[in-house]
Amino acid sequence: MAKKRVLVVGLGNMGMSHALAYTRIDGYEVVGVCTRNIESKQLPEALQGARKYANFEQALAELKPDVVSVNTMPDTHADYAIKAMEAGAHVFVEKPMAISAEDAEKVVAVAKRTKRKLVIGYILRQHPSWIKFIEIARELGTPLVFRMNLNQQSNGETWSWHKRLMDSFPPIVDCGVHYVDVMCQMTDAKPIRVHAIGAKLTDEVAKNNYGQLQVEFDDGSVGWYEAGWGPMVSEQSFFIKDVFGPLGSASIVMAENTAGVKSDDINAHTKTSQILRHYTDMNKPDMRYDMSDEPNHDDLCEREQRYLLKAIDEDLDLSAHMDDGVKSLKIVLAADESIHSHQVVAL
Repeated sequence: MAKKRVLVVGLGNMGMSHALAYTRIDGYEVVGVCTRNIESKQLPEALQGARKYANFEQALAELKPDVVSVNTMPDTHADYAIKAMEAGAHVFVEKPMAISAEDAEKVVAVAKRTKRKLVIGYILRQHPSWIKFIEIARELGTPLVFRMNLNQQSNGETWSWHKRLMDSFPPIVDCGVHYVDVMCQMTDAKPIRVHAIGAKLTDEVAKNNYGQLQVEFDDGSVGWYEAGWGPMVSEQSFFIKDVFGPLGSASIVMAENTAGVKSDDINAHTKTSQILRHYTDMNKPDMRYDMSDEPNHDDLCEREQRYLLKAIDEDLDLSAHMDDGVKSLKIVLAADESIHSHQVVAL
């Protein structure tokens, strides 16, 4: 079977990870890379054979790729994804796939109309430890209580990256889609209301660099998520991933050998080490699932691209995947609306 010819757009932290992932997979060939500062970009040896572009539309027209990987700033995701699918390419798009729910729905509609595969960068969906975490949560009964956060004490290069991201979204939206998506996988209930608060702790950015949302589901399940970025953010309790229901609880626990891990370490964002399962029936002992031998960030990027290849080759139905992407985005955008309106937002 011929290799899928890939155009990678955006070569920041995530874009480079995905670009290199394609080079490790036999079914792909990276034929082009595109970023605004391509002339000054130092490319690793694995990407030296790719044609280099500073303009996306030119790259798309000249290369006519089978796959376009969109890893640019969020305000270009929807536009680039739609143009790629209209040109006949399958698409991987980093989260969030759009900056509005309306644009996200347009992206999904184009994917369905053109019959192109669209995979959204929900990296936790390819993570075996998080898949196990969700599996256990679905055994805890109804309603569920979700408690999750990811605060990052970012400095230097990481803070610069966060400030660029906040040109489009505050962290409660940018990171929030991952963990709200996890909540939605843990329950089949429909999200109905969102309330959120936020704070702007620096004059270096225009948006709130801290936020906390609360979401309610129609089965009585409730959850909160918080995210903060910046050099002022506390390193204490920066990683909480916890769910409990009538039959007990499940918690992601960092093991002792992870002491000293910093909150802005990208591998720490998916790290589980252990899952602790507690039973309401105290006659049952707590269980610990060892997840220490788990994939790192680059491995997970590779798994995402293998999933896209499988979807193309086996013609997988990605409707639920795409619709879930829209649902989680609507929730976090409603949270941002709630912060500014000081009102509960109905979904």
